Amino acid sequence: MSTLFTKIINGEIPSYKIAEDDSFLAFLDINPNAKGHTLCIPKVEVNKLLDLDKDTYLGLMVFSRKVGKAIERAIDCKRVGMSVIGLEVPHVHVHLIPLNDMKDATFQHKVTLTKEEFEAIASKIRSKIE
Repeated sequence: MSTLFTKIINGEIPSYKIAEDDSFLAFLDINPNAKGHTLCIPKVEVNKLLDLDKDTYLGLMVFSRKVGKAIERAIDCKRVGMSVIGLEVPHVHVHLIPLNDMKDATFQHKVTLTKEEFEAIASKIRSKIE
């Protein structure tokens, strides 16, 4: 059965896309720790980060860096944190979280955004992709 993220890749579930290429997709987390919280995923459905083949693993890190640099340029924050936990969805995903305080990284503090806010944030980050 396809994961939630595979359904997003296939367009079966809507998302606020940030960046995409043949192998990877970045989109806003719909339950964000902070404004701009983005998920980067490989398009191949693999459950655990360390089960990715070396090229996909390294490609995901390069892709995540590119997206993270765009987040830094688009969102007012002290830094962009990266976390790979993977317990919520059985599909590798990198969390890129704009951080201003340690609570932003805890996954216990969430922000609520409207559809319009999500769209504006996604557009702003997309415009900073190089």
